[in-house]
Amino acid sequence: MGARRGPVDPRLLGYAGESRWFFVAGAVVGGIQIIAMIAAAWAATTLIVELIDGSGLEPLLPLLALFIGISVVRAVATWAMDTISVRAGARVISTLRVLLVDAVARLGADGVARIGTARVTTVVGHGLDALEGYFSRYLPQLILTVVATPLVVLVLATLDLATAIIVLVTLPIVPLFMVLIGWATQAVQRRQWVALTKLASGFLETVNGLSTLTVFGRQHRQTARIEAITEQYRSRTMSVLRVSFLSSFVLELVGSLSVALVAVSIGVRLVSGDLPLEVGLLALLLTPEAYGPLRQVGAQFHASADGAAAAEDAFDILDSAPAAAPPVRRPARSRSFALELDEVSVSYGERHVLRDVTARFEPGRMTVIAGPSGTGKSTLVGAILGRETSDGSVTYGSAVLTAAAARELIAWTGQRPDLMAGSVAANITLGSDTVDEPLLREAMRLAAADLIDPWQVLGVGGAGLSGGQAQRVSVARAFYRALANDCPILVLDEPSAALDAATEADLIRGLRHFADLGRIVLVVSHRSSFLDAADGVLELRRGLVLAR
Repeated sequence: MGARRGPVDPRLLGYAGESRWFFVAGAVVGGIQIIAMIAAAWAATTLIVELIDGSGLEPLLPLLALFIGISVVRAVATWAMDTISVRAGARVISTLRVLLVDAVARLGADGVARIGTARVTTVVGHGLDALEGYFSRYLPQLILTVVATPLVVLVLATLDLATAIIVLVTLPIVPLFMVLIGWATQAVQRRQWVALTKLASGFLETVNGLSTLTVFGRQHRQTARIEAITEQYRSRTMSVLRVSFLSSFVLELVGSLSVALVAVSIGVRLVSGDLPLEVGLLALLLTPEAYGPLRQVGAQFHASADGAAAAEDAFDILDSAPAAAPPVRRPARSRSFALELDEVSVSYGERHVLRDVTARFEPGRMTVIAGPSGTGKSTLVGAILGRETSDGSVTYGSAVLTAAAARELIAWTGQRPDLMAGSVAANITLGSDTVDEPLLREAMRLAAADLIDPWQVLGVGGAGLSGGQAQRVSVARAFYRALANDCPILVLDEPSAALDAATEADLIRGLRHFADLGRIVLVVSHRSSFLDAADGVLELRRGLVLAR
């Protein structure tokens, strides 16, 4: 776990270049804000002094108009700062999400498992969303502090040296208390983030294993576990809020006492006649502005704590991912190229899932990868797709098939349909900018899904379809992608597990026709109908090839 690296983690500037313009624009707008504030304080002081001296209202109208104009400029600058910070936050969050998704792809299943699936999910989802508070509240105050405080102190020094000295002496007390409070609260905030990750992990594990728990009648025992983790997270959250309120109170108290000390000094000198009224009043109006941004940094620090913690986790994930491969040209494709595996092995630690698998898949042929459960059939598919870290080589037309090239050349669907809310057509054409209806109908026909209404609206997870229908829609998606992008390789993992014999026969005819077009078709299946229709069989048993 990375340690907090100061107010702004330098890795933010490296991974999200959009944040750089935010700091530049924020400094410019912050400068306008503080100059407008000083000008407004001067105009207000002059108006008050003139009125006390007995000036009429009419001579002061230009000054009043100036004060109103300056106030409008300050309001516009404040609005601009809010707008810039919100837009910068949205851009940075979007950039980091894209980088994280790419990093997860490069880490692979093993890398994500080492980090923790729940941790990655929490960071990419809720965690990065919390960066909005970091950008919209904390960083603007930090920029204002850097710009405003020195400028206000400089103006105070030109007005009244004694006031400037008091401010300079008392001002460091605020960051001192901020540091002390930060040390006290950092552990609490980190524990809260860990509790949230643990809650997400526990819930995800329970949902993933719910079917197994139900089979053994142990599903109700998880209720107490989830309740305990939830209560722990609630307790951590209340601890953070309690510390946040206490620290805000301390910072406000320190700032108020410091301003009061300046006010007493100015008041005594005004009564004794040692200080002109206009100087004393202007100094009194400006003094709170020297402390204000610094106090707000401390107050907003807690609002940004979740986002800052999530950003640290995001940067740690990005740092741990292997370097991105250099851009590759669009891979060559031909109906005459074969897909070849040469001594492909996959291991998880000391456990060998696949060992020295060598095979050749020719275009125009449908090959079935068969074998008992647990022999590595889906793992072999993952190695072909570049999703599993493997030894040996996977080549297509004598060129190494990288993960990026596999995404270009292979249309694939897994054992689970993974459908989303929306129309059947939207699920089949997922990833395409437009819907090619003739191509959609052809893909559904090949997948034996032509009796399903393509415009039927599905719920979350494909609700509204039976298991077999959802599986055929998923297969139709692979067909559509292969047809739309001219993918020469089609890979299906257990595509008929939920189909009846007649529908399965229709699907096999569609796959046979697709192979006859000169495509490489790989099907993971143990069904006898697929084995009988196959041009070749790659049989695995305990990760070894028994027959081709």
